[in-house]
Amino acid sequence: MLSPESTVALNIGNFPLKFYSITMFLAILSGSILSCFIAKKYYKEINIEKFLDMLPIVVISAILGARLYYVILDWGYYSNNLTEIFAIWNGGLSIHGGIIGGFLSGYLYIKKHSLNLWKYADIFTYGLVLGQVIGRIGNFFNIEAFGKPCSFSEILCLYVPLEKRPMGYTHFEFFHPTFLYEMIWNTFVLLVLFFGIRKFTKNIDGLIFFSYLILYSLGRFFIEGLRLDSILTFGNFHIAQLVCVLIILLSVFMISILKLKD
Repeated sequence: MLSPESTVALNIGNFPLKFYSITMFLAILSGSILSCFIAKKYYKEINIEKFLDMLPIVVISAILGARLYYVILDWGYYSNNLTEIFAIWNGGLSIHGGIIGGFLSGYLYIKKHSLNLWKYADIFTYGLVLGQVIGRIGNFFNIEAFGKPCSFSEILCLYVPLEKRPMGYTHFEFFHPTFLYEMIWNTFVLLVLFFGIRKFTKNIDGLIFFSYLILYSLGRFFIEGLRLDSILTFGNFHIAQLVCVLIILLSVFMISILKLKD
């Protein structure tokens, strides 16, 4: 698998429009459209105007949360490169931070308007997963979020240019395309949520959201173990893996509570 020759899609005057930025825009747009479709088609009881009002708030908060989370974890670098904090087109968005930021802003909005928190969380989940699937394409264009050296074949492994190879791995040419692995896994998660959990389980508000957290975290835990760009590690585990374990435990606990309340 060849890496892209350039990260820039086109130049608008002196401004380089990067493929990563375009991909993130398409991810947000597609995810928003899907959630709107889900809301109108399968949740006719909700206030669609309130949902549409909440949508940009949640999206913006998710982006800010994703960036803030990443910057905090890699503060050693950003404290010496403050101008880079706002350069999100270079990558550096954490899904865990995005979930936290989007959830908190949604919670505040829902509390203010006395809405059903878990029902709206379920609706946003579909768009979130689709956004993750598309968003990972941006990692390909930035040549980032790849894994350890790969020996499957040149077709299945990502060729990484010398200047993008991590320290200590400069003599390797091909690496695991972990962003692609996560794209495939997230596509599977979306299909399971929509065609499985939504259709064949009892309608419990919040079940889609917490099922997503469990399924995504399971896949991310193993995929993360292959990656070379993790910001923090504790022993043999990356911080993202530990967060995944905590999310799984919390989600299982919350599902048991939701079922008891049903």
